[in-house]
Amino acid sequence: QLQACGGGLVQAGGSLRLSCAASGGTFSRYALGWFRQAPGKERELVAAIKWSGGSTYTADSVKGRFTISRDNAKNTVYLHMNSLKDEDTAVYYCAAAFTVLLSTDERRYDYWGQGTQVTVSS
Repeated sequence: QLQACGGGLVQAGGSLRLSCAASGGTFSRYALGWFRQAPGKERELVAAIKWSGGSTYTADSVKGRFTISRDNAKNTVYLHMNSLKDEDTAVYYCAAAFTVLLSTDERRYDYWGQGTQVTVSS
């Protein structure tokens, strides 16, 4: 089970840190990802991280502003979001894929959190 939190209302240019805690299983052997879905748009992958944390992926739209990290000892994955823009407004979901590889394919993700709303105001 995944539980995401940390969303909220922030002004453009501000920062937020999303957290996603896992429970009920072994977290460390899963690739993890953060996805987002804005109103009227398809869900998209924002960032992903390999089970070991050694490799990451960041979407071009957030590159240089967002960073994904994980702490396997705490069963938690983070999304650090800086220089937020209006277009970052969305519901953000964390997800886990049972693979030792870095996964950017949404179809590989088996478990999903409930989503946390991020609203950026200008």
